[in-house]
Parts: sequence; structure tokens; C-alpha cells
Amino acid sequence: MWRHSIKPRPNWRDKVVEQGLVFPMTDMPDGSERPYWNESAWYEVTMEEVLHLEEVTEELYEMCKHAASVMAAGDRFSDAQLGLAPGTLPLVQESLKRDDLSVYARFDLAWNGIEPKMLEINGDTPTGLVESAVIQWNWLEDVFPDADQWNSVHDRLVKWWGEQLAAGRFPGNEAHFFNSGAETSGEEAMTVAYLRDTAAMAGLATYGHEIEDLGWESEQRAFVDWGGRRIRTAFKLYPWEDMLDDQFGRYVLAGVEREPVQWIEPIWKTMLSTKAILPVLWELYPDHPNLLPAYFDSPGDLLEWVAKPLHGREGSNIRIHTVSGAEDLVQDGPYDTETMVYQEWHPLPSYEGNLAVIGSWVVDGVAAGMMVRESDGPVTDYYARFVPHAIGTEARPDQETIQRWLAE
Repeated sequence: MWRHSIKPRPNWRDKVVEQGLVFPMTDMPDGSERPYWNESAWYEVTMEEVLHLEEVTEELYEMCKHAASVMAAGDRFSDAQLGLAPGTLPLVQESLKRDDLSVYARFDLAWNGIEPKMLEINGDTPTGLVESAVIQWNWLEDVFPDADQWNSVHDRLVKWWGEQLAAGRFPGNEAHFFNSGAETSGEEAMTVAYLRDTAAMAGLATYGHEIEDLGWESEQRAFVDWGGRRIRTAFKLYPWEDMLDDQFGRYVLAGVEREPVQWIEPIWKTMLSTKAILPVLWELYPDHPNLLPAYFDSPGDLLEWVAKPLHGREGSNIRIHTVSGAEDLVQDGPYDTETMVYQEWHPLPSYEGNLAVIGSWVVDGVAAGMMVRESDGPVTDYYARFVPHAIGTEARPDQETIQRWLAE
């Protein structure tokens, strides 16, 4: 993988805003702003690298699903150890047995050119979809119109909704879409609006709400939206660990719904959103080339490590310990640090001082594309930049080839 400098498109900021990116710039601590969408550079990957990333991503996802079933078995962890509300794990077990519908997930991978290493997975509330599926593809169309990109995210999302609709998996052929009104950057609302669009393109009737407006109708024993419409299928960009602590989560835990809502992502995805999955993976697949050694609640035999809170996001509350101490770091944040997961310290590859992480998307269990975020420091946090990519020297396939790939 190579990083190239390039001149941004004229009026790039207006273009990406028109295409749905509500925060093209990031407010910095000193009061200045810096591009979040950074098209003054692009990353080049080869087709061989893409094929390897696809293979690794799909293998890791199957491994994570296996780890989820192990974690939920009941003899490994308690709800409290995982920072979850009492009664969560039995619901996770039932959800896994039903094979509840799941649409997407995202791995964060560090790749120094040898083997990608899994840093973590967000299987419940991953963001970055609009940038990955829409903004960087439109950039490619403008800048390298004959080139290709590892990016079937949009097509696979529309395909997934359409297949489930055709199979009768959505009662009433409708779905509600929820984000939290407490999130003020617009990132969650933007992501949910895009997913709602992909469902509408597939033919579903869709309804968009803030999750704070979710209501409970006692006589029907059902969740309803602010207009009183019963909720049957709901996508929510809201963490399960928070949801189950809320008032409406107690109805889910108590099992009092007459016909339970089909939540997307399903409750079994709590196992794919906690850092506790990292030591479980290492125990199940020791010395796997794409895993880093990880341990629960202590560094074990690790000389250099990163400590991560169970439910941390955007690099908050991370601690780094190195032998030399030169890269030691303690990040502030709002998450509970009483229980931590310790993972072997694996420095990110540096491209002229830009430290890059690959986000590898999974849609319906299939590797679907990549995003690159780069940062100035060792933690990919709120101030990280999104940089587009292209497959070097690779001509764009025709529509017939694309449709065959999607079918496969």
C-alpha cells in the first residue's frame, strides 16, 4: 500500500456536503479546523492486496461469530464481567440460536505489508459508511474515472435489504430507523439516514426517528414510534449495552413483548462490540497470523501492551505501555476503566508521519470494501482523517462482472 499526495478537487468541501457528509471538517482543540475528509492524499492498493484483505476479513468474521457463541455460553462470562445488564447473555444465546438478521460490521486492521493484524471489531454500531460507500466512490469517479476501488458496500447493502424483503423477513414490508438525538455531531443521524436510503432503494417502507422517542404501548405490549405506529423491524445505531440500561431496554430483558421487535443489529452483536472478544479469539485461535495476543483484566506475559475499556470507542480511555516508554500514552474519556482488555502493542504503519488504520467492511458476512483513517499519533481517535483509496493500475470492471461478483 502506498500513500500519494494529490491536489484536492475545486470546491471539494461543497461536493462532499452535497453528497451527504455533514462534517467535512474537524474542530481542533486550539479552535482551528482541519479536514476530516482529506483528499489531499490517496492510498493505492493492489488487487493482490485486496484479495488478501477480503480473505482475511471473511475468516476473521467467522472466527468472531464462533467466539460470540463461546462468550454467550454462560460458563465463561457473567453479564457483570462484560459490563452488561443482568439477563443479557441468555438473550444473546437465543439470538444466536435463531441466527437473527445481521447486516454489517467493520474491522480495524493494522497492516505493515506482511499480515493484517486485527485491532478490534465493531459489530454493533460502526460508522464511516457514508464516507466509505458514497463519498470516496464519487471522489474516484471525478479523479480516476477509469480506475477501480475496493468498494461494493452500497451495492451489497441494497442487495441485502432486497433479499430479506423478498424472503418475507420484514413484517409489513417496513422498517424503522433510529439514531440518538443526544449525539450532536450529526455522524449517527447521517449514517442512519444513509442506511434508511439503502433500504428504501430495495423497496421497504421506512420511518426515521430518534431513539429517545421510542414508546411502549401497554395494552398491545409493543414498542411504538412517536406517532403510535407499532415497530416490527428496527435498525438502531445505538449500543446495546446502553439500550439495555434504558427504560425501554428493561422491556426487552423482561421478555414482555407480545411479538418482539426484530432489532438490527441483533442482540448477539453485543459480543462483537465488546473488547472482551479479543482475548477469547486469542484463546480459541492461538498464534493466528491475523490476531494479536490479548488477555482479560491483566497484561499477562505481554511486555508492551495497549489497555482498552470493554465498551470504548474512538480511542477513548486507551493506555499504551512500551518497554522504552517513548510511546507510552494515557487517553482521557468517558468509559469505565475498572475492567480492561490488554492487547499486544502493534505500532501502526507510518506514511510520512501519517499513521494509517484500515477499516474493512463486512456486509451479510461478506468482505465489502475498505476505508483508511490516518492520525498523527498512535491512537486512531476523534481527530483522525478519512483518506480515499484506489486500486492501482486496475481497470474498472463492467457491470456484468460486478453483478456476477455480487451474486457470488
